[in-house]
Amino acid sequence: MKSVLTCVFAGVLASLVLAGAGAYAQEAPAAPGRPDSKMIGDWMVRCFPVNNPNPCDVFQELDDQRTRQRVLSLSLAYMPSQDRHLLQITAPLEVSIQKGLTIQTDTFTSPVMKYRMCTREGCFVQIAPDNAMIASLAKSGPDAKVNIVGDNGKSYALKFSLKGFSAAHDDMVSQAKVKAKPAGDAAKP
Repeated sequence: MKSVLTCVFAGVLASLVLAGAGAYAQEAPAAPGRPDSKMIGDWMVRCFPVNNPNPCDVFQELDDQRTRQRVLSLSLAYMPSQDRHLLQITAPLEVSIQKGLTIQTDTFTSPVMKYRMCTREGCFVQIAPDNAMIASLAKSGPDAKVNIVGDNGKSYALKFSLKGFSAAHDDMVSQAKVKAKPAGDAAKP
């Protein structure tokens, strides 16, 4: 099971890298190598042109208005063959790795999620949350936050929006069910 999740996370990460850091139109047809994407509320639904058991995700990125650097990104994919979600949160560097992070809404607080790795892009949480967590997020809103602790011990709340999350999630799941390729078929054209 662990090796399957490792492969899935690698697929999600590869898909995110394929997406690049460019801006996306409200609704854009997929160009070669680019995802099909559309905005639903504050969430982007993306489906990548790859053979993968989880080719689609919902995505939100928050940038610092002054520096235009990413402060936080959230990507939630769905793997129909296992009825599982895959969540990747990218937090800034200089976080306390040992403290992990939590997601908090008006009615929900996640368990502490541990960082998996840090690169020059940021520090990443990559988990397979249970479906109850996703249902709790879908019922919450409209505002949420990712709580992190800096290396200096100070706590920070990075705010993000849940506006449109439920509808974006449902759209992403229905597309994933149509476009997903089983793990054994992922290497086939």
